[in-house]
Amino acid sequence: MILNVEVFLTFTLAIAFLFVGKILTMALMSMQFWALAGVLGFVLVLMLAQALLSLLYTLFIVFRVMGKDYEAAVMSAGFGGITLGSTATAVANMTAVTQQYGTAHRAMIVVPLVCGFFIDIVNALIINAFVSF
Repeated sequence: MILNVEVFLTFTLAIAFLFVGKILTMALMSMQFWALAGVLGFVLVLMLAQALLSLLYTLFIVFRVMGKDYEAAVMSAGFGGITLGSTATAVANMTAVTQQYGTAHRAMIVVPLVCGFFIDIVNALIINAFVSF
């Protein structure tokens, strides 16, 4: 039974890693950085502030609330991906950590579900509220 779970998880992670790579490649190739030339300084300041706040929140809040163990570290890596990008970035971050240090089954299930399901629903509700406002 354990072998089947490991094989399934390895297969699932391989497929997820493949699609995450494709999504990130397509997203980066479609960006038009030259259109941001006029606001480059402002965008850089905002990006640095977002990265710093994300790092501090992840280290001092998320990691501690999740239990201060290996699963919490992997979930924190996923949360860092969420705050700096998307669900695909979260899965890529968690995959990088788990490939080097070992699997974290709970984190690999919880974070993509929360990202892909709950956050997308909340975003849809917020967008509808702003559009109808």
